[in-house]
Amino acid sequence: MPALSERMEEFGTDMAVVSSLNGIFYKNTQFANEELFEDIRSKKAYQNRFIPFAVINPIYNGWRDDFETSVTKLGMKGIRLHPIYHGYELDHPACIELVKMARDRGIPIAFSLRMVDSRPSSWLDVEKEWTLASVMPIIRAVPDAKYMILNLANSVVLDEKDAALLKKSTIIMDTSGRNVLDLGGLLKTYGSDKFCFGTHSPVLDYCTGLLRIESLRPDEADEKTKEMLRSENLRKFLNI
Repeated sequence: MPALSERMEEFGTDMAVVSSLNGIFYKNTQFANEELFEDIRSKKAYQNRFIPFAVINPIYNGWRDDFETSVTKLGMKGIRLHPIYHGYELDHPACIELVKMARDRGIPIAFSLRMVDSRPSSWLDVEKEWTLASVMPIIRAVPDAKYMILNLANSVVLDEKDAALLKKSTIIMDTSGRNVLDLGGLLKTYGSDKFCFGTHSPVLDYCTGLLRIESLRPDEADEKTKEMLRSENLRKFLNI
């Protein structure tokens, strides 16, 4: 937490959505959520700075209890899912049930299109990466939930039907991924309210995600739109 706070100070970031990387690798992800809770509780300044998301594995026994504990006792403000690492598809009945539970509580579900570049990875690591189209099955199944789609590292192309669904859904995508090269074009395609500043830290850096906003030309985004991207869109999305 101290290193993350220092990085946030360096780039003028007041608040950040956080989840535990350990939750990717633990069989019981609730241990990771409890660790994150204790880290944030360890210092009062952290409680005003970090917005915690719980990592839940919906094919692990007890996940419903983990969800309830995380939301009601640990104060988690969203749910982070890692289907590739935990070994299930987005149309799995338990995944759909979990997303509906989050929807009913008014809290968002977050997905990353990838965690790390799989090409130089160990043979023990995952080889699958997502495109934007990969998350559309769950959005079709539960179109009225709230979704965060992070690290747009691969294709962001959707067919006409899915693009129309994404535009009218409550979805926000961050600027951390390498395929956000044409942010101006993405704003035009999906809407300026669908994007926000993001870092994918500590795997990626703060600077790149911010530069993608600051480097937008006047014909791509005015100052009001840039401020929406810096913080206003995410504040509205999270009701903070």
